[in-house]
Amino acid sequence: MTRRMAITGTYAALIATGLATTVSAQGAAQPVTMPAIFPAPTSVALRTGTITLGRSVVLVAPTGTDGDSVTLVREILRAAGVTTITTARRLPAAPDRPHILLGTGDTAIVRDALASTGTVRDTHPEGYTIATLAAGNSGIITLAGQDADGLFHAVQTFRQLAARPVLPALVIQDHPAMPMRGTIEGFYGKPWTMADRTKHLDFLATVKANTYVYSPKDDPYARDRWREAYPAATLSALGTLVATARRNHVDFVYAVSPGPSVCFSDPADAQALEHKFAALRSIGVHSFYVALDDIEYTKWNCERDKASFGPSGAEAAGIAQSRLLNAVQADLLAKDPSSRPLIMVPTEYYDAKETPYKAALRKYLDPRVVVQWTGTDVVPPAISIADAKTATKAFGRKTLLWDNYPVNDYAQTTGRLLLAPYARREAGLAGELTGILSNPMNQEAPSRVAVTGVAAFGWNDKDYDADRTWQFAARELAGGDARATAALLSFFDTQHLAPTFGSQPWQPQAPRLKAQLDAVRLALAEGDAAARGLALADLASAADTLAAAPDTIRSGTIDPGFADQARPWLDAMQLWGRALQMTAAGLDAANRDGAAAPGYFAEARRLAAQAAAVQTIPGATRFDGAIRVADGVLDRFVAEAPTLIVAASAPAVSASAEAVR
Repeated sequence: MTRRMAITGTYAALIATGLATTVSAQGAAQPVTMPAIFPAPTSVALRTGTITLGRSVVLVAPTGTDGDSVTLVREILRAAGVTTITTARRLPAAPDRPHILLGTGDTAIVRDALASTGTVRDTHPEGYTIATLAAGNSGIITLAGQDADGLFHAVQTFRQLAARPVLPALVIQDHPAMPMRGTIEGFYGKPWTMADRTKHLDFLATVKANTYVYSPKDDPYARDRWREAYPAATLSALGTLVATARRNHVDFVYAVSPGPSVCFSDPADAQALEHKFAALRSIGVHSFYVALDDIEYTKWNCERDKASFGPSGAEAAGIAQSRLLNAVQADLLAKDPSSRPLIMVPTEYYDAKETPYKAALRKYLDPRVVVQWTGTDVVPPAISIADAKTATKAFGRKTLLWDNYPVNDYAQTTGRLLLAPYARREAGLAGELTGILSNPMNQEAPSRVAVTGVAAFGWNDKDYDADRTWQFAARELAGGDARATAALLSFFDTQHLAPTFGSQPWQPQAPRLKAQLDAVRLALAEGDAAARGLALADLASAADTLAAAPDTIRSGTIDPGFADQARPWLDAMQLWGRALQMTAAGLDAANRDGAAAPGYFAEARRLAAQAAAVQTIPGATRFDGAIRVADGVLDRFVAEAPTLIVAASAPAVSASAEAVR
């Protein structure tokens, strides 16, 4: 019997044993429901039936299957409660327990398994196909990658499916819309620790990101002292990080920032760059980046450049930078044919206006070199397809978007974590970008909230849903715990404001809490006694939720790193929650014509002042300062509350007088 006939017989046996609807213990047929998968797959189609993993599973992995994917499947199965994992070389005619087949689509057994079920394999780079066929509570789950990366992505989707009590029979065909998706550690201030970076690389794998750029502005050996070699211990630590990235199918890109001191025409500086990259190549790096942002092109760093390129200026800078980068690109290819194209961020990295500098890059820069661009502004309020098309024209190539969200290293972000959903990027941008990289916060774990959205948008921008992805990020951080997820979402709401470099933010502050407080205002202004009572009860409940959320975040299933890095924000949130509790009690007392209202309001003011005095962790971000929690929403309501209702026996209090207290 040929292998193809054996595979066909296997599926025929499954069909014969019954592709029935799931039956509960009570004997009632149960519907098969669509799973929630993030990033949203390109295509999902349900089939009839479900598969329960149970305690025993057989793993079928052809010779040569990516070892990291096999290891991850085993970890997922153990987390799902599987205690016995056996291996086999082929599929049985009639499986007595779930069988998981994984491999690339060019493997005969995987190819035949898909063909036997009438499943068309996704053949895009990094693409994958999942086909499950159920027989009772058993069946076969085929995880097929177009390549090793695609197989790893398939396993990440299987991780989400296996979190359900039963797996639905389905077919998923999926691939990324953008070739590059991930983060660039490119902020100012305290860099991440190696432990932070390791956790971040593990996280990037879960959201199907494939790129991490090492570019901390405060690494002296990558910027101020870029010509110097790394100490051996640091290079070794970076090597460990590179291995972690490889295990997670993430491309580790090393970036150097020579702009403040480089002499573009000096062969010694070109050699210094090549030596720097050679040292990183020795620890397994194959992707490199030259950052030329946040420098001046109104002056040269050396007289030699003036002699080579003439007076300093925008056009001359574009020509000089192109010459150096072209030489680096040629050297990379000569020494490592497998190296990926060099990436650069230009001095004019924002907007897409036609300038002599951009014209010089367009004319002289090697077309293989990838150019980064931050959008219409340093921190753009939105990015459209039209914006990206203009950038493509200006730089002479599709750009790699450097999205400065959720980075919090500029003055307008002082005292803030940026935890709003990733939004206002137009569906269809994949057609004009080579990829998208998020510049995260100094706080790694809180950055995952926005980065989850960036990665999901880069994977499937046309089906991206900002709010649903935001809630998924909370569930992932909470380990699936519903109570911890709710606490995180309450916290996220108090850190919803997303500033720009201007005076107007592109995301509002605390929209959920504001709606609750506005409803209380309206009920007090227009409602009868019953409506006021209900509104005040809702306010008390909202205050309790706000005050309790920090302890839940600190003690639940949430990554301890999140609570540690968000510590002052959680401390301030708890104080503000208590202030709102006292405010709610004061309003309730005033509504009941009691004498206790002034005392409650005074305690609320005391707690609010204490909350407003909480400071950021010294040195953790570029700008230290007072913590902001739902500012403009919560503080305003606490201050105004005594003016909203006054007991019949109490003297009137004006809004302006109360604000002065």
